[in-house]
Amino acid sequence: MRGMFRNLAFGAVMVAVAAASPNAFAADSGSAFASRLFDGPVKQKSYACFVRVYDADHLARHPRQKVAAMMLLVTAEKVPEDPALNYSFQLGLELRNRPGAFESSGNCGHADSATSAHLGCSIDCDGGGLGVDLAADNKSMIVKVEQIRIWRQNHPDDEASNHSLVAGADDRLFRLDRASLMTCKPLITDRKELAALRRK
Repeated sequence: MRGMFRNLAFGAVMVAVAAASPNAFAADSGSAFASRLFDGPVKQKSYACFVRVYDADHLARHPRQKVAAMMLLVTAEKVPEDPALNYSFQLGLELRNRPGAFESSGNCGHADSATSAHLGCSIDCDGGGLGVDLAADNKSMIVKVEQIRIWRQNHPDDEASNHSLVAGADDRLFRLDRASLMTCKPLITDRKELAALRRK
């Protein structure tokens, strides 16, 4: 594997999740979904990482699948002007027939309800969106794609690097497994954010 996924080829993905700040929300500020997603009490800023690298056998059985690997970092943050948790996502991709690493990111607003296991996320500038559903066992995430704008890693404003991932027969639903937060390190460009992850 190349790029952001190269370390995943050498072993099983570790299961871990943690939160970023020592100040936990009051119970009524979070939700059942947030507690499940972040595997415990929700802090000021919390992260969860989910990853899937598709092996040669899977890709052979799904010849129309364009995605070779996918990495999802979900973040929830408490902001002063909003009593509810605000969710966002960062997505990393490797494509079957295009070299290099791609990414996307956007906002997910609030969870649909206190007990929902679903987020609806969108990418700025009419970049499409995706649905994110936590599995019942909390160990995996189902990502539902229709069409999303993606760009070459670290080049979101370069029009020449912008592409779209359009759902097809084999690129509509992706099951990603929970992984250690440091597995999603390639998605973090902000140094303070990266330092926070390293402390988990």
